[in-house]
Amino acid sequence: MTRARCIPLLIAFIIALLAIPALRADNQVMGELHLEGKTKVEKTSGVWIDGQYVGFLKELKGKKKILLLPGTHTVQVRQNGYQDFTETVTMHPGQKLNVEVSMEKAATGTIPAAWSIVKIDVFPTRAAVFLDGRFVGHVGEFSGLGRSLEVAPGNHKIKIALPGYKTFETEINPVANQKVEVKTALVKTNAPITDPSLERGGDDNEPPPPPPQL
Repeated sequence: MTRARCIPLLIAFIIALLAIPALRADNQVMGELHLEGKTKVEKTSGVWIDGQYVGFLKELKGKKKILLLPGTHTVQVRQNGYQDFTETVTMHPGQKLNVEVSMEKAATGTIPAAWSIVKIDVFPTRAAVFLDGRFVGHVGEFSGLGRSLEVAPGNHKIKIALPGYKTFETEINPVANQKVEVKTALVKTNAPITDPSLERGGDDNEPPPPPPQL
């Protein structure tokens, strides 16, 4: 190899070495937020950071842990049949901050005389589920033995969304005591998030449906 060809390679190698400390510095700047919940209600609740859905509380650790830049951030936790939990936190460089989440039951709408059952079999199971525009939980809460979403008989819109995947939407119109199943696999995408449900958590003006069968 000629000397002329070696010089660009040497420069590229030096730049790569210089970039490693910079990446480490970025990691030291980020603060780590850990959300704690005592009951299954909190652990399965959906989490929004600064208006962006990031997953359900129990999974937000390890590779999915919450890393935040220094500054003020808004944490919102939502669960079907419960009041939203909202807290503002201030992160400092390299800080590890624990927040205890406690969910309180919310008033529900009119209780129907009979229910319809919706089983949701969707991958990934961590995807958020929205019923008629309102967040009601993640897929894992409504799939598997003994788990389902109870809805009033009639027409409903179901949306399943997760950052990094195309949003899935469908409509159901079950009669009383009927069991219906929603089954699909979300398709991966690199497109930016445009679904408003993932950014604001759904329509908070609607009364929440009853809690899921856990």
